[in-house]
Amino acid sequence: MKDKNALTTFSAARIVTSIFGILAGLGGLIHGIGEVLQGNVAPDGFWIYSWTKGPIVTNMGGEPGITIIPNLLVTGILTLIVSLSLMIWAAAFVQRKNGGWILILLSVIMLLVGGGVGPPIMGILAGVSGLGINAPLTWCRKHLSLNLRRLLAGLWPWIFGIGVINGVFLVIGSVILVYFFDLNNPDLFTNSFFFSILFLLLMILTGRAYDIQRQAKSD
Repeated sequence: MKDKNALTTFSAARIVTSIFGILAGLGGLIHGIGEVLQGNVAPDGFWIYSWTKGPIVTNMGGEPGITIIPNLLVTGILTLIVSLSLMIWAAAFVQRKNGGWILILLSVIMLLVGGGVGPPIMGILAGVSGLGINAPLTWCRKHLSLNLRRLLAGLWPWIFGIGVINGVFLVIGSVILVYFFDLNNPDLFTNSFFFSILFLLLMILTGRAYDIQRQAKSD
C-alpha cells in the first residue's frame, strides 16, 4: 500500500486546489495594488473599480469588484493581506483538516474587501476541490459507475492541462498582454474567465474520479 501522505500530495484534489488557489490569490493581489494606488479616498459605493488609470482601465475595464470598507487605501491593504494569506494557505496548508472550507472562507472575505469578482469565485471553486482531499468520496463511488469513473479519470489530465493554461493566461498572461502589447480585447478576457469556471467544475468532477482510481490502485 502506498504512503498516505504521497497519495494526498499528488492527488488531483490537492493539485487543483493549490494551483487555482494561488492563481486566485494572484488575481486578488492585482486588485489590491490598484486600490492602494488610488490612495486614501472613499469609494462611491459598494461597487468599485480597482484601477482608475493605465492599461487595465482602458483595456480590461478597470477590474471591478465590491468592498464593504469605506476607504480604498484600507480596502487595498486588506485585499493584499487576504490574497497573500489565501495563496499561502493554498500552497502549504490546504491539505489540513477543514482546509477546503478555510480556503472558501478566505475567498469570500477577499470578495468582500475588494479582491474583485473573478478571483474569489476561482478561489471558492478551488476550495470546493479541496473538500475532496483525504475525503472518502462516497457520493462519487455510489452514483458513478466503475466504467464512468474510469472514463472521467482518464479525462482529468487533459482537462487539468487545458484549465491550467487558461487560468495562467487569465490571471498572468492577460496583464502581460495588456501592459506590454497594449492588447485591447475585453471579450477575450471575459470568455477566458467563463472558460476557467467551466473547466474548474470539470476538474472537480473528473478529479474525484481520478483520485478514486488512484486510491483503488494503492489498496
